[in-house]
Parts: sequence; C-alpha cells; structure tokens
Amino acid sequence: MAEPYKKGERVIGDSRSALADELKDRYAAGASIRTLAAETGRSYGFVHRILSETETPLRSRGGATRGAAAAAS
Repeated sequence: MAEPYKKGERVIGDSRSALADELKDRYAAGASIRTLAAETGRSYGFVHRILSETETPLRSRGGATRGAAAAAS
C-alpha cells in the first residue's frame, strides 16, 4: 500500500484515482474498510466514500446479529 497521506492533505486528481483503484482492489480481496483506513492514514468515512464513488459493492457488517441469527450460532 502507498505511503500514508498526511492528516488533512487533500487527495485529488490522478492520486485520488490511483488511491481509489488500489482501495477498490484491496477491499474486493477481503480487506476491511477499517484496515484500509488505518493503512492509508485516512478516516473510515473517507475510505467508505471513495469505495462508494467507485461503485464498489460494499459487504454487510459481520458478526452475530440479534434474534434468530444470534440464537442459531
């Protein structure tokens, strides 16, 4: 993964496109949004927004849920 960006540094143009492609590929390979955020030095919201902008299908939240699904596990 690329060097983390400085806090508050704007990511625009070609560097934003390159970052978006890299995040999309890593997310599709199984990395979590939180992991990607930590590795890039950006917020969860920023990574989520980039993935949404690239129309990446986002996974649902993991773990047990309340009700029947939690009782079954």
